[in-house]
Amino acid sequence: MLDFVINILSTPAILVGLLSLLGLALQRKPIEDIVKGTVKTIVGFLVLSAGSSFLQTGSLNAFGDIFNYAFNMQGVVPNNEAIVSLGLQDFATDTAYIMCIGMIPNIVIARFSRWYYIFLTGHHTLYMACMLAVILNVGGLTGVQLWIGGGLLLGFIMAFSPAICQPTMKKIVKVDGLGFGHFGGAGYWFAAQCGKLFKGSKSSEDINFPQRLTFLRDTTVAIGLTMVVFFLIVTGIAVGKGILAEDPETLLATYTNLGGLLNVGAETQTHWAVWAITSGLSFAGGVYIILSGVRLIVGEIVPAFRGIAEKLVPGAIPAIDCPVVFPYAANAVLIGFLVSFLGGIVGLFILVFINSAFVPVALILPGVIPHFFCGATAGVFGNAEGGLKGCVFGSFMHGLLITFLPAICMPVMGALNFANCTFSDADFSWMGIVFGNIAQYVQGSALLIVCIVVYLLPIIYNYVAPKKKEATAAE
Repeated sequence: MLDFVINILSTPAILVGLLSLLGLALQRKPIEDIVKGTVKTIVGFLVLSAGSSFLQTGSLNAFGDIFNYAFNMQGVVPNNEAIVSLGLQDFATDTAYIMCIGMIPNIVIARFSRWYYIFLTGHHTLYMACMLAVILNVGGLTGVQLWIGGGLLLGFIMAFSPAICQPTMKKIVKVDGLGFGHFGGAGYWFAAQCGKLFKGSKSSEDINFPQRLTFLRDTTVAIGLTMVVFFLIVTGIAVGKGILAEDPETLLATYTNLGGLLNVGAETQTHWAVWAITSGLSFAGGVYIILSGVRLIVGEIVPAFRGIAEKLVPGAIPAIDCPVVFPYAANAVLIGFLVSFLGGIVGLFILVFINSAFVPVALILPGVIPHFFCGATAGVFGNAEGGLKGCVFGSFMHGLLITFLPAICMPVMGALNFANCTFSDADFSWMGIVFGNIAQYVQGSALLIVCIVVYLLPIIYNYVAPKKKEATAAE
């Protein structure tokens, strides 16, 4: 039964579909509207997930591998899935209980604080629950104490992360009824603050193309052509270094995503330029799939969630995964990804310098997946606050942030017996750094008290601090 519940909670499509069904039912909608809204919401999330998987297993992973080969980069690539898979080997049951319990504190904090957000990104909830299980166990918590402490911290971050993003989120989506649910919230907030330095700058979406280049305003065309150029350049460098001359089995043992380029076992090897062109255009295809799924989700979940907001948690706002902002600033998505990746490269060189001149530090390679999903989102947030200049500066600084934070988090992960791996997104990193260090010095029941106090702070603040005359979700 527990496995079944966890499967539901960690599957965004089913979880959000059930919430859509509940919201429509609470509004007493006709059965045909309930079925239609529920099915379209689930299909929207499945389309979004398909686009994300298509990108990750195809173009993104392949680009990352060939980039590292071409420029001979060695170090740690932050990866949420990798470190969670290690944690689940010993803490699967604890993770499950923390995830289940954490949903309740999230609803309670949305009801009794000024953070009105219901976090709906199931896989990120699972990842955070796993990290908290490991950290609090090191602090001496086990059994029920571990589950309660982890559940409270999970409920806290599930409301806090969307809350700090909401002021900028409102500027992006132009409505107050949609929140942002992705545990890179601290990074997006940071990008938005950097973007504010350029208030008044022309939006990235208002770029004036010459008449013969107006076709670049089409998102699919612009992303496709840009990524084809990048794939051709990077693949060309790798070919020049002899990637095709190496033993395919040896190469695939290190770089598992280059099968399409090497075409192992085929009589006629695919030409590298053809592979680069198709991979670049496949990237654009993946983004197109994601945007299609987002449109389906937003069109159904926001009206359906009104029932939950009116009946169960007055003012509740659904917080949805990061691609939800992609359709609102398509140019910023591409700019944010590329500039954030550049920031990651610059950050790597800074870490190399620190490692050789001062103190030993982990060398964090720029992972293409976090720099795409998180960097693109940072670009949208920076653009909302400071236009094109804010988009460029905000996403660059975000690229540095998600390079340095994992490097700082590495010693904590090592102390928790997770050597040579770390989380990629900002909220995982800062939560790991803060509570990982606390857990090493505050043990047992005292650590549980810390979790309770942290959770209660926003609720106490809501009743103690004076409210503005017109309270809004941005508070």
